[in-house]
Amino acid sequence: MDVLFGKDKKEQLEPVTAKVTGKIPAWLQGTLLRNGPGKHTVGETRYNHWFDGLALLHSFTIRDGEVRYRSRYLRSDTYNANVKANRIVVSEFGTMAYPDPSKNVFSRAFSCLSHIIPDFTDNCLINIMRCGEDFFATTETNYIRKINPQTLETLEKVDYRKYVTVNLATAHPHYDAAGNVFNIGTAIMDKGKTRYVVFKIPAAVPEGGMKKKSPLEHVEVLCSIASRSLFSPSYYHSFGITENYIVFLEQPFKMDILKMATAYIRGVSWGSCLTFHKEDMTYIHIIDQRTGKPLPTKFYTDPMVVFHHVNAYEEDGCLLFDVIAYKDSSLYQNFNLANLNQNFEENCKVTSIPTLKRFAVPLCMDKNAEVGSNLIKLASTTARALKEKDDQVYCQPELLYEGIELPGINYAHNGKRYRYIYAAQVQWSPIPSKVLKYDILTKSSLTWNEEHCWPVEPLFVPKPGAKDEDDGLILSAIVTSDPQKPPFLLILDAKSFTELARAYVDVEMHLDLHGLFIPDADWDSRKQGPSQEV
Repeated sequence: MDVLFGKDKKEQLEPVTAKVTGKIPAWLQGTLLRNGPGKHTVGETRYNHWFDGLALLHSFTIRDGEVRYRSRYLRSDTYNANVKANRIVVSEFGTMAYPDPSKNVFSRAFSCLSHIIPDFTDNCLINIMRCGEDFFATTETNYIRKINPQTLETLEKVDYRKYVTVNLATAHPHYDAAGNVFNIGTAIMDKGKTRYVVFKIPAAVPEGGMKKKSPLEHVEVLCSIASRSLFSPSYYHSFGITENYIVFLEQPFKMDILKMATAYIRGVSWGSCLTFHKEDMTYIHIIDQRTGKPLPTKFYTDPMVVFHHVNAYEEDGCLLFDVIAYKDSSLYQNFNLANLNQNFEENCKVTSIPTLKRFAVPLCMDKNAEVGSNLIKLASTTARALKEKDDQVYCQPELLYEGIELPGINYAHNGKRYRYIYAAQVQWSPIPSKVLKYDILTKSSLTWNEEHCWPVEPLFVPKPGAKDEDDGLILSAIVTSDPQKPPFLLILDAKSFTELARAYVDVEMHLDLHGLFIPDADWDSRKQGPSQEV
């Protein structure tokens, strides 16, 4: 396991041509751009958690049946500081970094004070976000890093706080048909309140003036929701969106702000200040985009931890949303690097299988409904919403499938009624072993797997002019545990789930997290300015 998780990977700065077997459909022209941790040691120091590793961008450029691969470490301020010092000097969520022991007592005291209100890392290792004509590497702090998607060079550093008051923000934004970006962040102790802030970044800005402005300069706050606890806001990794509403889960996986403020002094990581409160409930906030206000009804469900929303849509006066849910927070602990060794199977048994759940909430309350009655009358789901006293509604989900993570869909159906989910299949281990297609309508599934192969998040690419939801391809970067088998890009027919081609690359490829596909047609409609690595 250390070969897959703990071994530092080399950059591949110059593109290498892959060995293609099978046949890549002629219409697939573009770049698969991915992000994830690639380096976990600096000098003699080592990160504690897999999610702390330094961001390594990589891409597969597909043109005329050929594939070219390249990778490059994100030259973040974090990366540059660590490399210069030849040790970890910038703290990550699971690893607290400390000043040089040779510094005097006054320098050490100042370091302690500076960590009470920490300046978080810009090691943006989770995802890639498109914003107007620009692309950014993202993480869950207030920083994002602009990148050149063709060369993978690192460009300017952007601080969300210059445009919207948030200390943290998800790495899973949503996009509407116009290209506007929607996201949620947490404002910690802002003017005496801790709030969840829903904001929108426009796809384009009005022309005029000598200097072209960034869409970030026109951020619009759509809604602000007070945290149920001033000092213990919820941790969240993603959210749901429909044409008219936003779905936000305030789950009982919470950050203790007071503990985080003293973590540096106490010698513990910020990640250790996350706690799952199994006695608490999960609160469902439904925000109306048209009014900028949450629905007045108090929706809640049992305690759970959700990292990934799948999709959400409106149907006959109800809102349905699908998530991958856990019964506890054990997944996070499983990715401590100390567990990812030869005893991995024993160390990393999850205490709950990730489960695909469908929830349904009524958008309009029936005031005459009896207490205890089910407010969901849809034939398409068995999910229930039970009316309680004081305008409260308890939501019981429909269980759709067990053992999947890293879900994706045909994004043209995002926020709309849909049928197919593409995901990585997992069981009593957090590491995926199969690529899966799940049919929500028939409750059936198709899979691809191969011995010694570890798939990452499958990404759906629609066929140009397609009418069927599943008319397209699935792309997944495959890392192998067999040293005799090189990693490869897997290309599946999304409809039949049969393998069409694979592109082997003779490089050290890392397990990544998330990314996106950029069709070549998009390059024709945008101007890529000169890049300068920083």
